[in-house]
Amino acid sequence: MKPPAFIKRLFAPAAQTGSKPDRHTRRTVALCHALLSERGEASGAALAREALAAYRMLAGPALAAFFDVLAEEFSPDPEAVGEAADAYRQEASQANLIRLQQVAEPPRQELFRRLNLANGGTATLIEMRRRLLHDLKTQPHWAGIEADLVHLLGSWFNRGFLSLQRIDWRTPALVLEKLMQYEAVHEIQGWRDLRRRLEADRRCFAFFHPALPDEPIIFIEVALTKAMSEQVQPLLDPDSPVVDPASANAAMFYSITNCQEGLRGISFGNFLIKQVAEDLGREFPRLKTFATLSPIPGFRKWLEETAAAHAELGEIGGALAEADWTERARPGTRMQSELMRLCAYYLQHAKLDQEPADAVARFHLGNGARIERINWLADTSKAGMARSAGLMVNYAYRLKDVERNHETYANKHVAVASPGLMLLARESLLARSAAKRQG
Repeated sequence: MKPPAFIKRLFAPAAQTGSKPDRHTRRTVALCHALLSERGEASGAALAREALAAYRMLAGPALAAFFDVLAEEFSPDPEAVGEAADAYRQEASQANLIRLQQVAEPPRQELFRRLNLANGGTATLIEMRRRLLHDLKTQPHWAGIEADLVHLLGSWFNRGFLSLQRIDWRTPALVLEKLMQYEAVHEIQGWRDLRRRLEADRRCFAFFHPALPDEPIIFIEVALTKAMSEQVQPLLDPDSPVVDPASANAAMFYSITNCQEGLRGISFGNFLIKQVAEDLGREFPRLKTFATLSPIPGFRKWLEETAAAHAELGEIGGALAEADWTERARPGTRMQSELMRLCAYYLQHAKLDQEPADAVARFHLGNGARIERINWLADTSKAGMARSAGLMVNYAYRLKDVERNHETYANKHVAVASPGLMLLARESLLARSAAKRQG
């Protein structure tokens, strides 16, 4: 089969191309080919280190050219796959199935396994996927590379390889600094803020992987309280008094952060929440409630777009555009009531394909939580007001119901919610308008 033109250009002599990126890419690809052909374990590890070092030097056009070669040169042979598939169709034997599986696996996967032999290989492959994800929309022919990395990383980061560790003030400073760097829900405002989040009535847990001992994979911050929290600012106040954790009856998960963008889509949150809830329940037998106090990042944008398309919401949309809208939406007013109802409707019924439109809702519902309660002006920070008009939601984790809720969501795409929240959604202007149209 004749190689494509860009492959010819890529491996053309330097005098012909005169391109520095091409030379870097040629060397990296040559090392990858050599690594795949290497049989000795010791020499293979040395080659893996050299190939990783060469890859880390790539940027811009040189990196894009390398990914192009991975997509073209390190994919399965279509003819071999077709022949093996035909043989399996004709005789569905185990031998033919094994042969089909062998020829259908892209050589890239074995390359990645061998790169992972070197120190730092796992971290580099996670970073490779991050770079691929960044450009995948404009470079769809890289999708196979990304899929191979997902396949391998999903196996390597299986729950069985992860260790749950509590983070406290005695944790090495290197890890504490990374917590401050990665925190994506409620920014940590320096060491004083972090220390308050690690006091006796707070808990922080993270998953770690043996290949990344100083890198948290995902972490969760918990406040031990005397009731289900309805505002986040008191939980984040570094001057708030420390209470006796033994007197708490609720564990509030107020921040969950995935630290590695290159592991996006590989689920750890369900394992983390369940194990933390079980561990806390053993440590504090008085705990009866396990719930989140979660942002609703897509609500305000959805509301503004929906109001533009539905005349009955025009007043709400217009009021939100005014700087002093909170004065018009004080507790007990019609606007406050309608915003709460519309938020309940959004969480239960707004869809992206068949899934909830809200990313945080997708995460918690997929983990088996129930949408419990909406809280008015629960996050009055600038970000909270901009993304959700200050509203936040409690997702409740009842351990005996988690599996059933998960199955209901996964199989029927139903957002499991409390009776109170379902009633709020039914009373919204959108639900009432739809009922009138149907009636």
